[in-house]
Amino acid sequence: MKDRFSQHASQYAAFRPTYPHELYEFLLSQVSSRQIAWDCATGNGQVAVDLSPYFKQVMATDMSKNQLDHAPPAANILYSVSQSEKTPFPPSTFDLITVAQAIHWFNIPDFYSEAKRVAKRGGVLAVWGYGLLRIEPTIDEYILDFYVNIIGSYWDPERKLIDERYQTIPFPFEEISSPSFDFSFHWGLEELRGYLTTWSSVQKYIQQHGRNPVDALIEVIKPMWREPKLKMTFPLFVRCGRIES
Repeated sequence: MKDRFSQHASQYAAFRPTYPHELYEFLLSQVSSRQIAWDCATGNGQVAVDLSPYFKQVMATDMSKNQLDHAPPAANILYSVSQSEKTPFPPSTFDLITVAQAIHWFNIPDFYSEAKRVAKRGGVLAVWGYGLLRIEPTIDEYILDFYVNIIGSYWDPERKLIDERYQTIPFPFEEISSPSFDFSFHWGLEELRGYLTTWSSVQKYIQQHGRNPVDALIEVIKPMWREPKLKMTFPLFVRCGRIES
């Protein structure tokens, strides 16, 4: 698994969006028990924290200690450094396994083998991601041009799986029909700048050129920014399945 986020873990914690309550309501409706969940590739613990009120125990793993150092503590969350494809967990442990905006970085077949090993029979695996944000049509045109033409060549090949909404990844489980979700925030220009700067492609561009390409984009869209904060909408997609073996 590639590590594209350790070096800017504090920015990631500050600017990455959190997920809608409706997503968790859907996931909780699918599990038969709420004893223990595993949030795999937890990053800065966003999903683990959201799951913690509903499960007796949440195990949250990530390959990046720097990311975990920015995760908020909770009494029933245990953070640990671990590869997604090989963990220290005993077999038949988890009622729910979650992977948010990360499975495209995995060795997917090996992760699935591990998920089958550590899930309880009938446990649920949910993987999700979100695509390019929308603001307003005139601004969206510039962001899309930035995404495709300015930093397009700096994305890792795995990004294509996000663009394909995870529909092209293998998913050898009893699939549960999952709704699509939109989730929104009201951000100012600086929050948008911070979020875009967390993109792995932008970080790669900065490393190669010594400057942040987001700065030029912000200057272009600044005259179109009518209010202190505008609504940002992210399309969220989910693959969810039951692990029977």
